[in-house]
Amino acid sequence: MPPTLAAVSLLRPPRPLLRAGRAVLCALALAAAGLPAVRAAGCGEAAPGASPTPPAPARTAGDPREPLRSLARVAVERNAGVAAARLLADAAQDDIREAQAAKLPQASFTAGLGPAAMHAASKTETSAAQWRAGIAVNQMLYDGGRLDRQIDVRRLQGEVMRLSRLTQEEQLVLGTVSAAFEFSRYRQQAGVYAEYRQSAACLVEALEQVVAADRGRLSELVQARKSLLQVELGLAQTEAAARQAALRLRRFVGEQGVEPAALAPLLRGLPALDTVLAEAERASEIAQLQAQAQAAEALAQAVALGNKPQLSWSAGLNQGAAFGGTLPTSHNRSLSLGLNLSIPLLNPGFDAGLDAARKRARSAQLQVDEALDSRKSRIADVHDQARSAFERARLTEDILRDSERLRGFTLQQWQQLGRRSLFDVMAAESDHFGLRLAHVNALVDGQQLNATLQSLGRGLLPWLR
Repeated sequence: MPPTLAAVSLLRPPRPLLRAGRAVLCALALAAAGLPAVRAAGCGEAAPGASPTPPAPARTAGDPREPLRSLARVAVERNAGVAAARLLADAAQDDIREAQAAKLPQASFTAGLGPAAMHAASKTETSAAQWRAGIAVNQMLYDGGRLDRQIDVRRLQGEVMRLSRLTQEEQLVLGTVSAAFEFSRYRQQAGVYAEYRQSAACLVEALEQVVAADRGRLSELVQARKSLLQVELGLAQTEAAARQAALRLRRFVGEQGVEPAALAPLLRGLPALDTVLAEAERASEIAQLQAQAQAAEALAQAVALGNKPQLSWSAGLNQGAAFGGTLPTSHNRSLSLGLNLSIPLLNPGFDAGLDAARKRARSAQLQVDEALDSRKSRIADVHDQARSAFERARLTEDILRDSERLRGFTLQQWQQLGRRSLFDVMAAESDHFGLRLAHVNALVDGQQLNATLQSLGRGLLPWLR
């Protein structure tokens, strides 16, 4: 049996609630369209202290990666650990020059002054003062290639230090990018909570007008106020998390700021798994381990050549004089030039040292294989997580379209037809803004995982450049 006009009029909310409901609907429509909320019929204005909604991504003609590139540049320039690694890499280059100089002629000067005594045939002769000076020059001509292998060791160790610096920079940039996206996450969440609080405050204001005319609706006002307080609690917690994220980001880049809108379009394209797996073999961390293995192998070769004959040439000029004492005053001078041959005959510890060097070289190579396998396994895991995060974001975005329509219909039916209760309206609001928060989380999760994936492959630094 259809309801009478009187019954329909009882189901409809009073006129003040209709005006306020329309204001809420207007504010929600404007928010959904990306326009600033306006005050209409005493509602729709953001509550005092509300965090502003993050601005829409600005369209710039430059490279969209420039904000991250700027953060990475500042983080690398101000980090003491990177500066220390750079000094170690420079010191390794000095070590290479030192090893190369061992193949060049070496010269030394010696001098001495003091009394002297000589005993021969039961007779002791003395000299009150005796001085001597000499210059010696020598150069290695042949050592079986041992010096060459030692130069290779220093060169590879220098490469290890260079790659270690790149690895440290890569880890620093990854930490900076992750901190930037974490800051973006909480800023976006705060914007969503601010809109949610504005909507909840509009609902409370509308119900206050209703209760002023109908005290029987007081329970609905209490429920709406409770919902508003819960939203404000969520906003306060999110703003606190945003402040903590800003402090963590400041540790990397100081006062260098970043807008969440500038990060929104970045790192959303997931690379193919096979491409990242192929790039992992050229990652700086893997290259560093490979250089360490090659240095250990070169050192083992140098140890093996240490038991070979060595041939060098030498020249010397010596001059001396003696005064006083029982020996007569004398002056002497000598000049020598010749070849020196050294052949090892007995070295009991040589085999043990050679075996140890070869085992270290083999161990270093096995570490390379293990690190590469572990890296590829992690790449597959992170790639799947990132793909799942972006898929969640896509599905949530599809659900959000229906959620927006549902909350609009629910509010319209509540304000105009009385077919929905206040709890239906609040549930639709809570579900909608909860989906928006989930969408933010899914997108940022995907971006952070994608940054990790890039770092595990060719690296974030090459991607930024």
